Order: sequence, then C-alpha cells, then structure tokens
Amino acid sequence: MSKFKVIDTAFAGLKVVEHRQLGDDRGYLARLFCAKELSSAGWHKPVAQINQTFTRNRGTVRGMHFQHMPNAEMKLVSCIRGAVWDVVVDLRAGSSTMLKWHAEELSQANCRALLIPEGFAHGFQTLKDDSELIYLHSTDYTPGAEAGVNVEDPLLSIGWPLPIAKISARDQLHAMLERDFAGVAV
Repeated sequence: MSKFKVIDTAFAGLKVVEHRQLGDDRGYLARLFCAKELSSAGWHKPVAQINQTFTRNRGTVRGMHFQHMPNAEMKLVSCIRGAVWDVVVDLRAGSSTMLKWHAEELSQANCRALLIPEGFAHGFQTLKDDSELIYLHSTDYTPGAEAGVNVEDPLLSIGWPLPIAKISARDQLHAMLERDFAGVAV
C-alpha cells in the first residue's frame, strides 16, 4: 500500500502529496519521501539537498525563490511543525498557467506537502508562530542561478491570508515583473 496520496492541481506537474501516518498509542511514523513511490507523481531526479526552515513569527513571508536553468530545481516541501500558506507561481515560458499562483495550507496536522516542478517560484507565509518546513531539492543551491519574484508584485496579486508581518530585506528587493515577462526556460 502506498504511503502517499497524490492529488493533481490545475498546474501541469504541480502535485499535492498527502503523507499517510501509521500510528499507535506511542505516536506515528510518516514517510516524507520515497523515490520509487513519488516517481509516478513526477519526481524523477535524485535528492541533492535537504533544507529546514524555522520561522518564529506568524505572518512572516519568505520567498518567492527559484533557480534558472541549468540549475532549475524540483522541490518537495513539507511542514513538520506549525502551519504555512505555501505559494507557488508558474514562471514557465509557454505554460497555460504562466504568472498564475497556487496555494495550499501545509501543516503538521494535515500531513500535506507540495511537489513543485522546475520553473516555479516558491514562498510561504506562516499561519502559526514557530513553524518549520523541510525542503527536498533536486539540485544544489547555486548562487549565480538564484532569482526571485517580489511577493507583493501587482501582476501576480498573491492572496496572502494575513497582513505581512515580516519579510527579509533580500526578499523585499526582488524586482517586480515586467508586463512583457516571457517566462523562464525549463
């Protein structure tokens, strides 16, 4: 029996992954990743890096980050403590959903994750204090390939559920997209 339930979204390649918890009176075990099981959902690369974020305050926004080719990355993002409003923006050139965004609440309680393909910018807003995420990346972080989209870009009109309480100076400096933005190669 699969340890995951994979749910398609309206965005090609973007999947919601629900972890199944196997538990008893001691607690539970949840498989966060299995290459064999997630290959049918589109994960087709080795895990190159695993990162953890801890965000102290509710309302904090991190993002919207991505890497350009040849360092574009797939991500599998899981919330292991607290809750976040996890947002992706499709930046893929030629995509029918280019410049549209999709969001999911990820929490320790709902056991949901997002499997994000290359060509999407990613960010989140914390819904609870002391929230933690685990990210699996298909590619190493490459400073020369990194880029970002401004979280308040009017062209995207991301519906953040809370007023933005905090955002890093680096993320505030991400440029707004030009009206003639043609997308990124993947």
